[in-house]
Amino acid sequence: MTSKNTIPTVPLSRFLKHSLEILKNPLPFHHKNFSEQGDVFRLKIGFINSVVFIRDAAFAEYVLQKNQKNYTKSKIQTEDLVKYVGKGLLTSEGEHWKKQRKLIQPAFHKKQLENLLESIKNAIISEYTKIEENQLIDIFPILNDLAFQTVVKSLFSSVANQDDINRLQYITEAAQKMLVKELRQPYLGWWFHWTGEIKKHIELTDEARQILKRIVDKRRASNIKEHDLLDMLLEAKYDDGTSMDEEQLIDEILILFTAGHETTSNALTFATQLLALHPEWQEKIYTERQELLEVSSDLMTLVTKSKVCQQVIEEAMRLYPPAYFIDRVNIETDSFGEFQFEAGSNLLFSVYEIHRHPDLWNQPNSFKPDRFSEGSRKFSSQYFPFGAGPRKCIGNNFAMFEMIIAISELVAIYKITPIFEAIDITPLITLKPKNAFLKFENRI
Repeated sequence: MTSKNTIPTVPLSRFLKHSLEILKNPLPFHHKNFSEQGDVFRLKIGFINSVVFIRDAAFAEYVLQKNQKNYTKSKIQTEDLVKYVGKGLLTSEGEHWKKQRKLIQPAFHKKQLENLLESIKNAIISEYTKIEENQLIDIFPILNDLAFQTVVKSLFSSVANQDDINRLQYITEAAQKMLVKELRQPYLGWWFHWTGEIKKHIELTDEARQILKRIVDKRRASNIKEHDLLDMLLEAKYDDGTSMDEEQLIDEILILFTAGHETTSNALTFATQLLALHPEWQEKIYTERQELLEVSSDLMTLVTKSKVCQQVIEEAMRLYPPAYFIDRVNIETDSFGEFQFEAGSNLLFSVYEIHRHPDLWNQPNSFKPDRFSEGSRKFSSQYFPFGAGPRKCIGNNFAMFEMIIAISELVAIYKITPIFEAIDITPLITLKPKNAFLKFENRI
């Protein structure tokens, strides 16, 4: 590789020395390297292979937006994840991605999402009945089920039975755990193949595809319009007037399950934990909600006017971004700042580090929702909870609407008390909460 300046390099020996720590939680290892090496460093992960880690927000904006045509997603998403979820929006590239994005985008316009808000609210309230008052409970499983049920109800209305839903949730989460093993322990790839672990999880994915096929066939046979996401996907037309074939439709639904519930359940849990640690913000959300309901009971008004609630969620995603890394590979040689990168360089942008960079944020490790009082657009060049550029998450509005309803309903029913002093995390494919034990006291 030729470079204007040599990228600081962390040797393979250090990677191997800390491999068990990295498997458990790689963030402290990466933070130490950023502190020692600067905002860009190369980590050797093999005798030949390496990854460039980056926490330079301007560099992220350049790659994701300004020169995005020269960058593609890495093998992790375009190959490794494909075997579990197929070639949908999240994992596809090039013309296929453009075609699918154009087809599916209208389903996520705010006007279309308005039709789903009542189903989303009902799914949320139903899951909250699982909360045991005045008991020590881990809130994550409840919010995880809530996010999955919300996706299910938005996609399928009432056509899916509970056994199928439970099985789909199990398979989705099992596939993610398997992929984490493959990525964190690439040196055991031969073992995962030899023991049949990968084969077993691919078979589980095939089972999920058959379940989804039955649900789609049942909807088609019913001739009933539910006006949910499945109807929108079935009715969507390409420029030539054709619809998605069945395999592509199943791919897109699997992607919605994977991307649509995992990140949301994580963000909701972190937001709830932060509210527990900062009860004054619970009261601010509650007061705002009461004031809004005095004017209108319309759900669209609630989700678009709940500014305090939105600030809390945005600050939670700054501190604990569910998609805490963004990967890209440059197609042609490129340069940014003092560094030049040969074609095919693996770049990994740490959203977690960018969101806590002391040069970008005042009191970066503190919970300060007021920083978003003017909205997240003020920080668009350094705030990437949903990515950025053309590949920005297609479901960002869906996720925000869901989270605002979920948090607003939660604080309307309960006062939340923490049973911890600091928030624990488990970084997997997404940034997951750990030991989210809380107490819920009924407000009434």
